[in-house]
Amino acid sequence: MKQKDTIIKVLKHIKGYRKFLTASIILALVTVALTLYIPILVGGAIDCIADEGKVDFQKILPILIEIGIAAGITALSQWIMNMCNNKMTYHIARDIRNEAIEKIEKLPLNYLDTHSSGDTVSRVIADVDQFTDGLLMSFTQLFTGVITILGTLGFMFSVNYIIALVVVVVTPLSLFVAKFIATKTYKLFKNQSEIRGEQTAFIEEMIENQKVVQAYTHEDENEEVFDEVNQRLCESSVKAIFFSAISNPSTRFVNNLVYAGVALTGALMAITGNITVGSLTCFLSYATQYTKPFNEISEVVTELQNALACADRVFELIEEPEEIHEKENAVVLKDVKGNIQMDNVCFSYIPEKKLIENLCLNVKSGQRIAIVGPTGCGKTTLINLLMRFYDTVSGEIYVDGNEIKDVTRKSLRQGYGMVLQETWLKAGTIKENINMGKPDATDEEIIEAAKKTHAHSFIKRLPQGYNTVIGEDGAGLSQGQKQLLCITRIMLCLPPMLILDEATSSIDTRTELKIQEAFNKLMEGRTSFIVAHRLSTVRNADILLVMKDGHIIEQGTHDELVKKGGFYSKLYYAQFAS
Repeated sequence: MKQKDTIIKVLKHIKGYRKFLTASIILALVTVALTLYIPILVGGAIDCIADEGKVDFQKILPILIEIGIAAGITALSQWIMNMCNNKMTYHIARDIRNEAIEKIEKLPLNYLDTHSSGDTVSRVIADVDQFTDGLLMSFTQLFTGVITILGTLGFMFSVNYIIALVVVVVTPLSLFVAKFIATKTYKLFKNQSEIRGEQTAFIEEMIENQKVVQAYTHEDENEEVFDEVNQRLCESSVKAIFFSAISNPSTRFVNNLVYAGVALTGALMAITGNITVGSLTCFLSYATQYTKPFNEISEVVTELQNALACADRVFELIEEPEEIHEKENAVVLKDVKGNIQMDNVCFSYIPEKKLIENLCLNVKSGQRIAIVGPTGCGKTTLINLLMRFYDTVSGEIYVDGNEIKDVTRKSLRQGYGMVLQETWLKAGTIKENINMGKPDATDEEIIEAAKKTHAHSFIKRLPQGYNTVIGEDGAGLSQGQKQLLCITRIMLCLPPMLILDEATSSIDTRTELKIQEAFNKLMEGRTSFIVAHRLSTVRNADILLVMKDGHIIEQGTHDELVKKGGFYSKLYYAQFAS
């Protein structure tokens, strides 16, 4: 049933290219018709030289010219048909990849957090390639194969119905073999694709974290894991290829039976004078042409199982539920002041495991809110809810009196400037990475922002300064330099609200003190959320929120909470025991 659904989805994508499909079918008809017509001409030419001592050259010459013309038209038709098939196939592959990428951009973070990026990449790249190969083979060989089978049967019945019946009787054996192999191979190829995705995910993770692997001397353990996955892929591939490989010899065996049956029946009829030698030659040619498509179709069916298995994985991705759509009358936030209110907010990543429960918070414009607490208490989750990377399970969050579910995501996120412990950099120039949030910024504005964050000095030392090209994720820069660029990006945009999540964790103490001065100026008059483990960086916050197990257990200024002697006081003195 699932395979049938996948075929329907593929046909919907083919529907957009009906012109190419129609042209391909017409050209296949022309190709097959002429291919089947040529044996009749050859048979006629043989009859002209079959009698002893009698060769009718006057009749042979026009037949040979006709054969040459038919062969030329056949070759041209086949070439144009292949062009149509290629164009149709790779346009469909392009469309499916576009849909997959568009879907990935609309998927909730929940999906990306629970699925490995390697498996997702494998679906978009490897699985679409496999699907394309199978689809192209289907277009190229399936149409001509089916038409050839029907055409040869028609011609054979028109020439001699007795020999044609011999062919028809043996044919169901080929169909049975093809169906048996198709049933087996779909599941095997689906399993192969899934293991391939698992392997891609593991390789990507291992390469991206090679430093960690080497630091913990985890190479041997990784090799063991890879060997186990690789062994499973090997076994799955061997099984899939075994069943796909037996299709050709199986159908060839059936084809030889058909050929032998035609040859034996035709020879007996030729001896009794019921058929000419030329007609028998024509029939043997038809028998070959009739059986050949069964070989091709069996290969196509096997390859098509692989293609459908891969297509199924891609369509699973495309049909994943998107993040909740914005309301039609969603409000566009303008002139954001930064008043934020959270009323009885509840959230959990896993329904049965509660994280944030009945969280209430009221932040006035311009206030600095520091969020502290042990690892896993919900600090970063709170930030994700404010940015609406995740939606609350219950409760409401308001920005300037607007419930954020009634606001466009774009305008909400444009109101925030984020600097996280994990840097966000793309392959491109230093300048392009800084002005990402303000593409129309002048060079003077970019340099001024870089000077405020103390990034200007290291940028000047780069080979091309601000035009130096860096690799993906800032390859070639230190972690501290990457973080300085991210801070510079925010300094350039000057958004009305700030989120600083361990923003200076990778920067040396001297530079951090200077950046803190810049941050203090930047945060003046702006609502700011500061997530930090180093409590020395949040002492000047207007409000300190102490979180534990998803709840705000303490709230107040630094001095108030230290005097209180509660959970925050213990955290603080644990860091500054002296």
